[in-house]
Amino acid sequence: MRALVLLVCLSVGCLAQRPRKCTSPPLLTGSFSVSTQSERLMAFGKYSYDALGKRIRLREIGSYNNQTFHFDALLLYRQGVMYKINYSNRTCCKKPLGVDFHPLEIPQNASLLGQAVLGSSSGPAQGVLVNTWAGELLLKRGAAKYMSTVTEFGCIPVSTLFHTSGNGWVVTSFFNNVIGLVDPQLLIPPPFCKDAQLEEEDGEEPVTFFSLF
Repeated sequence: MRALVLLVCLSVGCLAQRPRKCTSPPLLTGSFSVSTQSERLMAFGKYSYDALGKRIRLREIGSYNNQTFHFDALLLYRQGVMYKINYSNRTCCKKPLGVDFHPLEIPQNASLLGQAVLGSSSGPAQGVLVNTWAGELLLKRGAAKYMSTVTEFGCIPVSTLFHTSGNGWVVTSFFNNVIGLVDPQLLIPPPFCKDAQLEEEDGEEPVTFFSLF
């Protein structure tokens, strides 16, 4: 009986612990959707994320300013380059990547907004416990507000709201996440990119939620 009481007390104590800021797994594969408050951008895509090698692969399809677009890019932060890949005509544009790599994590200056269950807490495996954090980041173009939701166990990204004076609110939702790299080859430039020459930066930013961080 004493053992049962102790077990219950330990369980309650674990549940009562305050959520802690966390970092997502270094290797992730999944899908996402992204849309802007102004309705200028709406896209769906898949991503491969490697925080160890500082590499990201994004494949998106969407609409920007009422124009349909396809976007396939490999971002290699250690090399400071981004490959825009077109498999239909087997071409590749190589551009400088003049931004730092930021891992998927809850910043240390974030404040906890609350904890909730997505789905239902009525029975086992019917819901997912998540934490929502908010804060402000100082970017080159000014301050930006964010609100990020991650799972309590595993720190898997669920959604992110990001606000800047230029873009307003940008909402990103993550789903079908898998820990690990489902296809590591996606983080290696395809053979037809081998001879691509580095082009001058044209001021265009990647159409991706990662460019917001």
